[in-house]
Amino acid sequence: MNTLTPPLPEGARIAVIGAGISGLAAAWLLSKRYRVCLYEANAYFGGHTNTVEVTLEGKTAPVDTGFLVHNDLTYPNLIQLFAHLEVATHPSDMTFAVSLDRPDVEWAGTNLGTVFAQKRNLLRPAFWCMLVEILRFNRHAPAYLLQAREHGWTLGELLAHHGYGSTMRDWYLLPMAAAIWSSSVQDILGFPAETFLNFCLNHRLLQVEGRPKWKTVLGGGREYVSKLLAGITESRVACPVRSVRRHVAGVTIESVQDTREFDGVVFACHAPTTLALLDAQPQERAVLGQFRYQSNEAWLHTDPALLPRRSSVWAAWNYLSQAGDSGERPVAVSYLINQLQPLPFTTPVVVTLNPHQPPAAAHQLARFDYEHPVMDAPAIAAQKRLPSIQGLDRAWFCGAWAGYGFHEDGLKAALRVARHLGVTPPWEAVYD
Repeated sequence: MNTLTPPLPEGARIAVIGAGISGLAAAWLLSKRYRVCLYEANAYFGGHTNTVEVTLEGKTAPVDTGFLVHNDLTYPNLIQLFAHLEVATHPSDMTFAVSLDRPDVEWAGTNLGTVFAQKRNLLRPAFWCMLVEILRFNRHAPAYLLQAREHGWTLGELLAHHGYGSTMRDWYLLPMAAAIWSSSVQDILGFPAETFLNFCLNHRLLQVEGRPKWKTVLGGGREYVSKLLAGITESRVACPVRSVRRHVAGVTIESVQDTREFDGVVFACHAPTTLALLDAQPQERAVLGQFRYQSNEAWLHTDPALLPRRSSVWAAWNYLSQAGDSGERPVAVSYLINQLQPLPFTTPVVVTLNPHQPPAAAHQLARFDYEHPVMDAPAIAAQKRLPSIQGLDRAWFCGAWAGYGFHEDGLKAALRVARHLGVTPPWEAVYD
């Protein structure tokens, strides 16, 4: 067909595939004007918003295992969505620690005491060199952004061009970036430097003063998920879609439950999943085929062995490395949930991505598989071409992969699709 979809009439039938933040938001918004059916393959709604009940010390509390924090500065749409839904939040933490096996290096940026919690760092010239180079990088970041834009450098190329040493790179910058994007160190080195610096400057990550105050959802992210679901016409959980076929009169959705006809379809799943389901046109494949994902194994547990060796270094986010780690290896990072959410436990509750060894059996609570988009140069270039395929043959596309890969990006992508279909949110939206 290869034609742009004409405006859909009010009450038209729209299928939304995928119930992460993008799919939930798109289905909720579109339900104001259309008859919407939301399909979710998993046994729960929410995607990376996955709240589970944990019982310890005779108490039970909700614990988030994926989406954890947000802030007023860089999550403007999410903040307004939560306000509209009357979702309560609680102050959170975003401290960061690095724990290397060889060489034995541990430090955290929480305060001066945690920077030098490992006393030998006071007498380690390489550590002082790292601190000096961190200050240099932060100071010159705005100028580096202009250079990266001009030259098209990757982060690895920018670091090499400006002569940054291995300690600043391996003991600070790459661990921080790998933890943020749940990517391998090698992927971070190939990250477009312009995109990396834009993100860091926008999030105030490269300055000491004026950093945003982080928040978490009180009661877990499931609180906002349930409120969005209440406003969606129809939702189906544990209902994978098998195929999507478009024709002149509409769209045929075949799921494990049945086959139904719709007037349009919104894909809010990972780009490779979309291509596996859709009778995609060449231009759709040219855009969506540029996105790849990093698989991440996540353990919910109470094993302190998967935190820094020195408890004084423990932070909200803890990067872990062992001798012989390959740059291609998925990042190992432990999130200390007690510092991120108001839990009633003294026992450390931890979510570890890609541990070098699983937590001890007695400490295991649950295991999950998550996937995160890799924001490399082909993906960034494809994002710019995404508008050219929106609405082609009754199909629209959204997901966190359309931005930096975070919750605000997923919501923003859903807002753009909703606007394309004639629906605006009940707040002053930020689309770009």
